[in-house]
Amino acid sequence: MSETKIIPTTGRNNCGGRCIIYAHVCDGVIEKLSTETKGTPEHPVPLCACAKGLNYHKTFLGEDRLRWPMKRVGERGEGKFARISWEEALDILTSEYIRIRDTYGPGSRYVNDGCGISAVMRGDRMMQRLLALDGGYLGCYNSYSSACIRNATDITYGTSETGTHPSDWLNSHLIILWGHNPAETKFDSSTMFYLKKANAAGIPIIVIDPRKNDTAVALNAQWIPIRPATDSALADAMAYVIIKEGLQDQEFLDKCCLGFDAAHMPEGADPSLNCLSYLMGETDSIPKTPEWGETITGIPADTIRELAIRYATTKPAAIIQGYGAQRNAYGEQSARGVILLTCLTGNVGISGGSAAGSGDCSTHKLPGFPVLDNPYNRALPVFLWTDAVDHGKGMNEYDGIRTCDQGIFDDPKDITLNSNIKMIFNLASNTLVNQHGDINRTAKLLKDTSKCEFIVCSDLFMTASAKFADLLLPGVSMFEEENITKPWKFTEFLGFNNKVIEPLYECKTEYEWIRELAKRIDLEEEFTEGRDYSQWMRYIYDDLRTREPELPEYDEFREKGIYKFEEGHYPISFEKEVKDPEHHPFPTPSGKIELFSTKLWKTPMKDFMPPIPRYVAPPEGPEDPLTKRFPLQLSGWHSKCRTHTVHDNNLGLRRLDPQKLWIHPEDAAARNINDGDMVLVYNDRGQVKIPAKITDRVAKGVATLSQGTWYTPDENGVDTRGSINVLTSQRPTPFARGNGQHTNLVEVKKL
Repeated sequence: MSETKIIPTTGRNNCGGRCIIYAHVCDGVIEKLSTETKGTPEHPVPLCACAKGLNYHKTFLGEDRLRWPMKRVGERGEGKFARISWEEALDILTSEYIRIRDTYGPGSRYVNDGCGISAVMRGDRMMQRLLALDGGYLGCYNSYSSACIRNATDITYGTSETGTHPSDWLNSHLIILWGHNPAETKFDSSTMFYLKKANAAGIPIIVIDPRKNDTAVALNAQWIPIRPATDSALADAMAYVIIKEGLQDQEFLDKCCLGFDAAHMPEGADPSLNCLSYLMGETDSIPKTPEWGETITGIPADTIRELAIRYATTKPAAIIQGYGAQRNAYGEQSARGVILLTCLTGNVGISGGSAAGSGDCSTHKLPGFPVLDNPYNRALPVFLWTDAVDHGKGMNEYDGIRTCDQGIFDDPKDITLNSNIKMIFNLASNTLVNQHGDINRTAKLLKDTSKCEFIVCSDLFMTASAKFADLLLPGVSMFEEENITKPWKFTEFLGFNNKVIEPLYECKTEYEWIRELAKRIDLEEEFTEGRDYSQWMRYIYDDLRTREPELPEYDEFREKGIYKFEEGHYPISFEKEVKDPEHHPFPTPSGKIELFSTKLWKTPMKDFMPPIPRYVAPPEGPEDPLTKRFPLQLSGWHSKCRTHTVHDNNLGLRRLDPQKLWIHPEDAAARNINDGDMVLVYNDRGQVKIPAKITDRVAKGVATLSQGTWYTPDENGVDTRGSINVLTSQRPTPFARGNGQHTNLVEVKKL
C-alpha cells in the first residue's frame, strides 16, 4: 500500500467560509478530510471547516455523479436523457449556438446567475467572455442574495463599503444582529469567531429574527421575534422613541445627513417629505409609536421602547445586518430603516459603532477571470430573467433594464430589449429552477420550448435544474481541478484549490468544452489568448501580484494551499467623512448621507418607492387581506446541512438538520397538528408535503422552511421534500427589482 499524501485544498462552492481542507489521499482514493483547527498569534481566526466542509468528498464523489454528456429525449423537465459522445454534444451545441445567434441576435443569449463554483475559474464568466467576443449577450446585475441591501446602501452612502473589520466589534457596548445568522449562514470565518469573543467579554448581543436561529442559541443572545417583512416598521417605531426621548445625535444629523428634517432637504424637494415629519405623523396623521409598531411587527410596544432606548443610550453600539430582512417585498426599506437608526444615534464612523447596510469591508484586491466588455450593452436584474424568457422584447428601464456600465446614480436611459431569451447557459447552478421564485411558474415557462429554445446545463448531478436541460454536460468537482478561492466578506486570505484526483468518468471542466466551442466558431485564439487552463491560473495570480506585492510566488502559494495576508490597520468605515465632511464628503451626489434619496426622488419607477426610509405595507405581509385565506407568513432560512442546494444529496448531512416546517405551538394547536405530523403547506402558487416541527423558536403566525432542498414533485405536482420556492413568488422589489422571496402567505393543514 502506498503512503498517504496530505494535499491542501479549499472549498470552492458558494459558501463564505472558504475553509482550509486537507485531503488525505492514498492510491488515488480520498481516505478522509481534515481542517485547520486553531489560529496563530499572527492570524487568530482559524479557517476551520464545519460538517459540510469535512463531508465534501461524500457529497461530490458519490454514485449519483453525472458521468457523460447527454441530450434530452423526453419532454423538457421530465428528466429523460440519452448518453452521447463529447463530439456529438459539441456538434449539437455549436449548431444551436449558431442558429440562435443568427436568428435572434446577441440579446437572445443569457448566462444564468448563480454558480456552485465560487472561485476564479468558473464557467459562467468563461461563457460570458466567449459571448462578448461574439457580439455580446444579455447581461445581468444584482444577486439573489443581496440585491436590496446593496442598492439601499449605495443610494444612501454612495458605496457598499460600509463595514469595519469584525475585530472592532470588541469595542462595542451592544451588538444587534438584525436578520443575521452567521452560525448557519457562514459569511466568513471571522464573524462568529469575534461574536463569540464579544459574548465571552460580556458584550450584550440581541438577535432580531422571525426564528430563534442557531446564532441566538450559540451566543445566548436576547431574541426578539419579528414578523417577516416588517423590519422597517420596527426601525420606524424605534426611531420615533429615540426622537421623542431626545436621544438623537442632532449634531451628527445636521452635519452629515440629508433629509432628516425640513431644514436639511435637497433644493427643489417638498420640505414636508423629510424623515422627521413622517415619523412624527405630520404627513399622514399616524405617529410611528411603539404601539403602532406592535400592530405590524408583533413585537410588544414595551419591548420596542426598551430596545430603542437601550440602543440610543449604549454608545458605541453596532447593528450588523444580515441578508434575511432585505429578501422581502420592500427589502430596500428594511435596509434603509436600519441605516437611519445608525445615523440617528451617531454610530457611523466611530470605533465600536456600525454604519449598517451591506457592510462590505475590502482591504485587499481579489483575482477574477477576465470578462470582456459586453458589446450588446444591456443588462437586467438577475431576478427577472424569467420575464425576459416570457416577454423580454420591449422590457425597458422601468423593468430594471440598464446599460452594462450604468451606475447607481446615473439617470435612467431609454433602452429596451430587442429579443426574448432564447438560449440559456446554466453552468454549475441550480438557480434555473430550484432557487428561483415560484417553481411551478418557472417550470411551466421552461417546458414551453417555443419560448426558450435551447438550454445548456453543466453540473455534477441530476439536480432539479439539470432536468430542464436540452444538453447536459458532466462537470468536475473541487477535487478534480485546480482553482483559486477567495472569501466573501473580509479579504484577508487567498486559498488554492489543489487537484487531488483525476476527473471521474467523462467529466470535463467548463473551460475545456467552451474552448472547443470557441474553436468551432473561429474564436479560439481570442478566447484563450494562447493559454490553457493552468496557464490562465498562473496569469491571473501573477497579474494580482502586481497590485498585491505581498503575495508569494505562484508555486509557493500552490504548494501551501493558502496565503493569509499580514495583519494590518483596519480602517473604521466613514471615519474621515464624519470627522471632516467638508474635506471628505460622502460619495453621494450631495456629499452627505442621503436619508432622503435624490436618486429615488428623481427616478420614475414602476412601483411605489418613497425617497425616505419608511414602512410600506408589503403584498402578502401581515396586513394583506389575503391573510383571510392564507393566515401564516412563510419565511426561509439557510440550513447548516446545505450551502444553498449543495449537499442536499448527502444523506448523512441531512440528519444534522432534517427538513421540517417550523410552526408555533399555538398555530399548530389551532390546526390539530402534532409534532412530526405530515402536513400540507399551500397557497395559490403550489403545495408542499413536509413533516411539522412544533417549536416556540419561531414567532407566532409565522412558519419557516429552510431553503435549498431539491424540488421533488409527485405525480400530482406536489413537492415531497420541502422545496420552499414552490410557495414563493416572482414579485420583484420596487427599486432594486430584487428577490423578495421571504414575503409569502400560506396555510397549513394536517394530512
